[in-house]
Amino acid sequence: MEDMEQAYRQHARTVYKFLLAQCRDEHLAEELTQETFYQAVRSADRFDGSCKVSVWLCQIAKHLWYQHLRKQKRKSPVSTEDLPEVPGPSAEEGLLEREGRMDLLRLVHELPEPAREVVYLRAFGGLSFREIGDVVGRTETWARVTFYRCKEKLRNGGVYDEE
Repeated sequence: MEDMEQAYRQHARTVYKFLLAQCRDEHLAEELTQETFYQAVRSADRFDGSCKVSVWLCQIAKHLWYQHLRKQKRKSPVSTEDLPEVPGPSAEEGLLEREGRMDLLRLVHELPEPAREVVYLRAFGGLSFREIGDVVGRTETWARVTFYRCKEKLRNGGVYDEE
């Protein structure tokens, strides 16, 4: 296992972007990134080198994200009265925007894995195709082609073809 400080310098950005794609919250992504490296230090002796360090770290990050989600489910939901009122678009504009976004998210959700994860990591996480390839254990070219095919499917409403 490479030196943890070096691993942090090389992979912290990838782990952060991966987590940001999952949670869409910058502060939570930062917190979980730090926890990921803490857990990696604690379990460094169990890293067997069978995968890339970035993949191993993202696996730890994904586990921490799921753990966070389970904890959140146990907490009571926040009351809408506690939320600040934010001025926004008119009711009609807001409805149309939400419906369009929801339709797109439904289509993305219908994509098969790992294509769906590629779209999430690229569109919501801002990862490069090289970083996506590292995370999912594929090549940069595979990530690029998969994202392009998904984008075409979403644009045309056609059938996703993995080949």
